[in-house]
Amino acid sequence: MNAYPKAKLLIVEDDEGLQRQLRWAYDDYDVLVASNRQSAVDLLRAEEPAVVTLDLGLPPDPDGTSEGFATLETILSVKPDTKVIVASGHGARESALRAISSGAYDFYQKPVDIHQLGLIVRRAFQLHDIENENRRLLDRVGDDRTVLGTMITAAPEMQKVARTIERVADAGVSVMLLGASGTGKELLARGLHQASTRRAGAFVAINCAAIPENLLEAELFGYEKGAFTGAIKTVEGKVEVAHGGTLFLDEVGDIPLPLQVKLLRFIQERVIERIGGRKAITVDTRIVCATHQDLPAMIAEGKFREDLYYRLAEIVVKIPTLSERAGDAVLLAKHFLNRFAKEMNPQVKGFTPGALAAIDAWSWPGNVRELENRMKRAVIMADGKLITSEDLDLGPPEEQHHVNLKAAREEADRKVIRHALARTEHNISGAAKLLGISRPTLYDLLKQYGLQA
Repeated sequence: MNAYPKAKLLIVEDDEGLQRQLRWAYDDYDVLVASNRQSAVDLLRAEEPAVVTLDLGLPPDPDGTSEGFATLETILSVKPDTKVIVASGHGARESALRAISSGAYDFYQKPVDIHQLGLIVRRAFQLHDIENENRRLLDRVGDDRTVLGTMITAAPEMQKVARTIERVADAGVSVMLLGASGTGKELLARGLHQASTRRAGAFVAINCAAIPENLLEAELFGYEKGAFTGAIKTVEGKVEVAHGGTLFLDEVGDIPLPLQVKLLRFIQERVIERIGGRKAITVDTRIVCATHQDLPAMIAEGKFREDLYYRLAEIVVKIPTLSERAGDAVLLAKHFLNRFAKEMNPQVKGFTPGALAAIDAWSWPGNVRELENRMKRAVIMADGKLITSEDLDLGPPEEQHHVNLKAAREEADRKVIRHALARTEHNISGAAKLLGISRPTLYDLLKQYGLQA
């Protein structure tokens, strides 16, 4: 006997033959059947199914779509998080566009292809589970389980990064953060500073790639009055300002070689001299740096000093991309919506199911920064209460991946296994129970799909 109840699937269809066919096809689910709007709404209220398949041609308008669209509107008003998959043979393209814009999760055209519909149904259940988990985590944002005080994540990969940073925060060692642009390197550096005993001191950040080479030395080490044309007063550099605190060197790989020598001397001796100065100034600061570049490769090419690298990289922390953080894109999108809607468009309250599916499916090459920018634009541009995939300029999720059925099933399996592992903190027994399979089967799947336990 299965200890876990089956997920509930509501089929709204007036054709009794098709009802039987669909009920037989979805033996893995607790299938509920309704033949009209009222019975569908009654079952929705009583049973709260996560997913609904809805035929638009319902009585009293079996040859049209008016009753079907009215049923869709009622379902979403009663239970907005329901994933509704609509079906119709009437003007399929127009019906599909209208259904998605009205809040449907997906659309399929009759006659029904059981295997194709089964894939859509399974994906809808997976997204519903992800959203439920994200809602739970979003409610928890700000409590003592939010990593590093401000970073929002449900992904074990990112939580591991946060635990590493918390562990080394008071060690006083130099930390190097490696990750693609937009992954949150400065946010992690600030989190490290706040978790350390230096939190009362200043956190000073400098983007080494954003400052012209001839000005970077003055920015870092300061200058004396009269040191060069335009130096009308003595100015402290970023290193000196960070005394007693933390100095964050972003894009450290862009520091030119001559300046690397001066930075190395400071790290070794903890003293600096301002440009044009003769006095040695002692500075006590903790250095955290970040880069998206391959520094070992730069060392081999003679573009970065090996001795400086090992001084800066006493602890190396690799930051996963957003696409590697299962479930975080949806979680962060809701966080950004809450933040931006208050400031820019208070009428926006949430997302259409299609938008959430698109967010979950998108590869996010620009990582969290891209997500933040798209969310800001979407909140500003949204016409209604719900953000659509068009507002995000992502398009329907099914248009983003052109794969065959086998590949699509494997991709769905990988995703649900990753989420099961995440929810059980990578406990194999717990994940296997959550998935309804044995431990050996889960081990086989992990090996087959190249996933880590």
